[in-house]
Amino acid sequence: MNPDEYCRQKAVPGGSSLYYSLLFLTPERRRAITALYAYCREMEGVIDECSDAQLARTKLAWWRLETGKLFEGKQSHPVANALRPFMEKFQIRAELLNEIIDGTEMDLAQTRYLDFTGLARYCNQVAGATGLVAAEILGCRNPRTLEYARDLGTAVQLTKIIRDVGADARRNRIYLPMDELKRFEVPAADILQLKYSDNFSKLMAFQARRAGALYDTAMRSLPQEDRHAQRAGLIMAAIHRATLAEIEREGFRVLTHRISLTPLRKFWLAWKTWVSN
Repeated sequence: MNPDEYCRQKAVPGGSSLYYSLLFLTPERRRAITALYAYCREMEGVIDECSDAQLARTKLAWWRLETGKLFEGKQSHPVANALRPFMEKFQIRAELLNEIIDGTEMDLAQTRYLDFTGLARYCNQVAGATGLVAAEILGCRNPRTLEYARDLGTAVQLTKIIRDVGADARRNRIYLPMDELKRFEVPAADILQLKYSDNFSKLMAFQARRAGALYDTAMRSLPQEDRHAQRAGLIMAAIHRATLAEIEREGFRVLTHRISLTPLRKFWLAWKTWVSN
């Protein structure tokens, strides 16, 4: 299996939101974005697959070394080999790749966030940094596009947090800010025990409004001159925002269900967004 195929299998399963976001890209940019997201999946895999925190830290330390070697052309991992041809062409920066690792390390240090300030920092590192690298790969002439990219990455991450509350609770993780659970009178134990309540619905509606506002902020930040180039990101935004709306329509039943869009609807959103921008 060559590095590109490894990355495709790692990051772009058929039917995923990323799969539809990349459908209409040129082969070169598709390969670069796929390698980037495979890099992110490798980091996530360290957390998901390692029950021993020290082992996970050792693996992330290895990835920091591998990332450094990537910029020297001395990399060995298939994902790093897939990224290597695009480092200079798309100006992929070491600090952003390391920021993704920093965000992953936060998952080792904590399973709760006291307030949104801490959660926003986590989202910025694991998703905002990814958005910045992706924006450069897609084409970025105006610096304001980078503001859009970081905000969009954070909005998508918040949507995933809302969607995955139940799945995260089964792993003893609660990403919803603790001070907001207290404000809406939702005990953390209720989330861990997958208990629904009117207060839980109100809490989730608050989270959805925040994510929606961040999508709006991102869209306002995107300069018209870069809109065409950033269409793959706009597809990602359209699919995740539609998922957020579907979660709201289903009454935030996210503790016991994983709510998602059908492949046909994702394709329709991708095509509609591509042709209209």
